[in-house]
Amino acid sequence: MTDATASTQATALAKAATTLDGPGLDLLFRDARTQNVWTDRPVGEATLRQLYDLMKMAPTSMNMCPARIIFVKSDAAKQRLKPALIPGNVEKTMTAPVCAIIGHDLAFWEHLPRLFPHKDMRAMFRENPSMSDEAAFRNGTLQGGYFILAARAVGLDCGAMSGFDNGAVDREFFAGTAVKSNFLCNLGYGDESKVFARAPRFDFDDVCQVL
Repeated sequence: MTDATASTQATALAKAATTLDGPGLDLLFRDARTQNVWTDRPVGEATLRQLYDLMKMAPTSMNMCPARIIFVKSDAAKQRLKPALIPGNVEKTMTAPVCAIIGHDLAFWEHLPRLFPHKDMRAMFRENPSMSDEAAFRNGTLQGGYFILAARAVGLDCGAMSGFDNGAVDREFFAGTAVKSNFLCNLGYGDESKVFARAPRFDFDDVCQVL
C-alpha cells in the first residue's frame, strides 16, 4: 500500500466515523477508572509501542511533541524508582506491570526542523527560555492526557499519579538531559473488585460558560 492510498483510506474512514459509539466512549471515559490494584497479567512491549503510536498522532503546538516517556518495567528499574515515591504510592507502583514516567524535553525546539519543517522556529524558543519551558510543560502535559486515552484505547488500565520526588526521578532517569518529569502513570490490568466508588464530577453549568 502506498502512502497516498493509506492517506485516502484514512480520510474516507474519518468521514465515515464522525463520532465514537457508546462502547468506545465507555472504554475511554464513562467506564474507565483509576486503578490501584493490579492483576498478574503482563504488559508486553508490543502493547506499549501500540500505545505510543496512537498517542503520537494527537496534536501539539507546532507539532513540537515534547513528551518523553520511560516505561519502568523490570524489577531492577522499579527499585531505582522506589526511593522517589511517597509511601502511599509504593505498593501500587511496585505491583503494576509497568510504570510510565511522563516527562517533557525542555530542548524540544532542537527537533523542530524535523517535526515542523515549514519554517525554522528554533530561535524563538532558544532565545526565550521561559517561553520554551512553558511550552514544553504545557504540550508535554497535553501529551500525557493523550497517553492515558491511548492506553485505555489499547485495553490497558491506568493509575496516573503525582506523589513522588520529581527531582529524584530526574536525577535517576534523566540525568544529563534536558528532560524533566511531570507525572507517573501505572499501567496494566486492574483488579476491578478493588476500585473505589467513583467520585463526583462537576455538572456543565457548574464550571462552563457559553458566551
